[in-house]
Amino acid sequence: MRFIMVFFIAVPLLEMMLLFRVSDEIGGLSTIMLVVLTAVIGVQVLKRQGLSTLIRANARLQSGQIPAQEIVEGMMLAGAGALLLTPGFITDFIGFALLTPPLRRVLAAKAIKSGKFMAMGSAQMGAANNTFWASGSQPGKAAGADDGNIYEGDFSEESESIDAPKSNKDEPND
Repeated sequence: MRFIMVFFIAVPLLEMMLLFRVSDEIGGLSTIMLVVLTAVIGVQVLKRQGLSTLIRANARLQSGQIPAQEIVEGMMLAGAGALLLTPGFITDFIGFALLTPPLRRVLAAKAIKSGKFMAMGSAQMGAANNTFWASGSQPGKAAGADDGNIYEGDFSEESESIDAPKSNKDEPND
């Protein structure tokens, strides 16, 4: 907790000091243009990297594998996007570093290996013939206790008009 507090105080101070120093060297308008340019370039690269990661995750799902690497890389890309949109050169440097696929893959693999991104509980998601078991269970077997019963159901949403008064079917009409 203390680290986070120091981080959120120290980084903006360092960013401001660096921005002032750069603006003294190249001028204020040039510094602002450089910050905007890095954000625009970063967002464009982020789009491509994000789409690439999404395609890889989908391919892993199609083959019946859990896309853990791609999920962690996606979280890193989201962090990189936030850093690139934050004005400053230090955050831009870290954001661009996270956009480089080799570094991101190494960091994601280390994060997965450390166990910091373990599944909390179990989930099952199916689409067409492809099923993803987040609990690590075998295909064809549901996560958790299996009582042998299959429950199936349908639902539909009904909305009432705002102008129409609500009626209670249990109350008799006068």
